[in-house]
Amino acid sequence: MLLDKYLPRIDFDSYEDFKQNYRINVPETFNFGFDIVDEWAKQEPEKKALVWCDDDGAERTFTFTEISRLSNQTANYFQHLGVRKGTVVMLILRRRWEYWICAVALHKIGAILIPGSLQLSAKDLIYRGTSAGIYTMVCVDDPYVVEQVETAQKEVPSIRHKVLVAGKRDGWHDFAAEMAQYSDVFPRPTGEAATKADEVAIVYFTSGTTGNPKMVQHNHAHPLGHIVTAKYWQQVQENKLHMSVSDSGWAKFGWGKIYGQWICGAVIFAYDMKKFVPTRLLQKMQDYKLTTFCAPPTMYRFMLQEDVAAYDLSSIENFATAGEPLNPEVFNKWKELTGKEIREGFGQTEGSVLIANFPWLTPKPGSTGKPAPLYDIHLLTDDGEEAKPGEHGSLTMLHLKEAYPVGLFTGYYQNPEMTDEILGDGTYCSHDVFEPDEDGYFWFVGRNDDVIKCSGYRIGPFEVESALVAHPAVVECAVTAAPDPIRGNVVKATVVLARGYEPSDALTKELQNHVKHTTAPYKYPRIIEYVDELPKTLGGKIKRAMIRKENFQNTENKK
Repeated sequence: MLLDKYLPRIDFDSYEDFKQNYRINVPETFNFGFDIVDEWAKQEPEKKALVWCDDDGAERTFTFTEISRLSNQTANYFQHLGVRKGTVVMLILRRRWEYWICAVALHKIGAILIPGSLQLSAKDLIYRGTSAGIYTMVCVDDPYVVEQVETAQKEVPSIRHKVLVAGKRDGWHDFAAEMAQYSDVFPRPTGEAATKADEVAIVYFTSGTTGNPKMVQHNHAHPLGHIVTAKYWQQVQENKLHMSVSDSGWAKFGWGKIYGQWICGAVIFAYDMKKFVPTRLLQKMQDYKLTTFCAPPTMYRFMLQEDVAAYDLSSIENFATAGEPLNPEVFNKWKELTGKEIREGFGQTEGSVLIANFPWLTPKPGSTGKPAPLYDIHLLTDDGEEAKPGEHGSLTMLHLKEAYPVGLFTGYYQNPEMTDEILGDGTYCSHDVFEPDEDGYFWFVGRNDDVIKCSGYRIGPFEVESALVAHPAVVECAVTAAPDPIRGNVVKATVVLARGYEPSDALTKELQNHVKHTTAPYKYPRIIEYVDELPKTLGGKIKRAMIRKENFQNTENKK
């Protein structure tokens, strides 16, 4: 066990005990590659680390010893390409097993890792490459990705190397062939080349629902912050399979597929699917007898469109979700079919899990749970007062100068002005609005910008969305403000229908009445628009800001 090296206490009697007494020891020179991966390899050479498969029937199982050796070879190879401490490298690798090898190698070197999504366009890559000074691109052999990277490189002089995984192309280094030529011994760097826990290790680009994405930087201690994410929310178990459904291009990958899970000694299950097909995912969950599982609410919703009861999911002891709010209807239906609750969590690219339904809490359908330890989280009203039950408050962290939480971002990469603006006064406001209840549970209302002001009322979109998806006709929806000459704004719902339903005036009336009877009547959507799909960020979050902007533009165009 490695946990006892970093946690003075592992077991707690209650949520209150956990919140008050959870602590993390952070060694000054902590490095995930050496102190976790290599340490597991030393202690238990045959210990499983990763079980990987894809849609083509390929499958590989890796021990920590293999991960250690392969990452050493990769580190030596990257150094041959000129990668050093502080060098910026982007990985676009979908869910290929090479991601874990490359990430560990970069941590060992002390290079700065930037995960990237397969969906990034040349324009996106030019912005990211220029902003971060990317030196090397490591990419899966995907025609679209290759084309976008080659186009972007012409505009980004800092990109010196393009390395291809699982393929061969002119103008690209062959990762497998070239890496194999290097030694599997990589001594821990010393002196100036050694890494420190407070130095930059990872940079995530935010999804960018509005404006250009920001470069969120995390230090080498960040993986330790995810012990709470893995052990106390996802409830991973040592030597048991855990699956988080995420592409390697997103912070959610760091949340669920590498850091906290390996620190806890869990085995990561990775399914490199080219496309999300609910029945295939359910089959993998059954066949591999997973113990813990985490996916965004949208995936649970689409799996519920299939015959979930036909699959044996009894091995799974804990289901978790994050990324978007979990509607009570999905929670209740999943519990009915599997006998298990879904434990919702909330966080941002900027940190580890901030709020969650921890083991000592009985989940309330629709609630994100209670604040995680280490974070001094408060819900503050517009007047700066603590929100009372029934009031809305912005999620705010206080006293950061007195005790900076392990796992929280350390600023915005190469932007000290923004860092000082956001964190300089010792507070951090996420701009997410919640409502507390009498028991201390937090209920997500929406982003500050998403809250709808109508006829003197403040209406949170999530409550209306939850009411709508409780109707069998609705798969998913987005609730936004739309301009109205009398009321200022009215509630509008943009709806994706389930199979077997067609748009009609009668259905619109039915959905409106359904909301009136499910929640307060004044919250019902006066406008319902039917669409085939909702606009989403590269990270899969609904672009409510885009829908809201279109609502107002359409009104202007009609004048």
